[in-house]
Amino acid sequence: MTIQISEAEAQVMQVLWERQPQTAEEVCAALAGQGWQDATIKTLLNRLLNKGAISAQKEGRRYLYAPALDREHWLASESQGFLDRMFNGRLAPLVAHFSQHKALSKADIAALKKLVKELDDDK
Repeated sequence: MTIQISEAEAQVMQVLWERQPQTAEEVCAALAGQGWQDATIKTLLNRLLNKGAISAQKEGRRYLYAPALDREHWLASESQGFLDRMFNGRLAPLVAHFSQHKALSKADIAALKKLVKELDDDK
């Protein structure tokens, strides 16, 4: 079962994936540019804790938060969910969509060509 997290919760998770463990105050400082009140961030931490996406360890009078949800596992699940909803689980139509809307840079195209070549070489 995959833990469902909101976009706002994902921002909190990103802070914890980048550096762990962190206190609530450290997470608040890292998200200061979001325009959120500290109370909002602490609510998001509590939601993530209740979902089992993060853990909390008491240290003195404060808690240290760390991710319990693996970033790569979550990313794979979210990506597949997006593909399933938007493109019937197929990657090629996603790439075609971005190509048709001029959303692929020359660097993106080069990276895709390299990936396809590597996939072909592995066969």
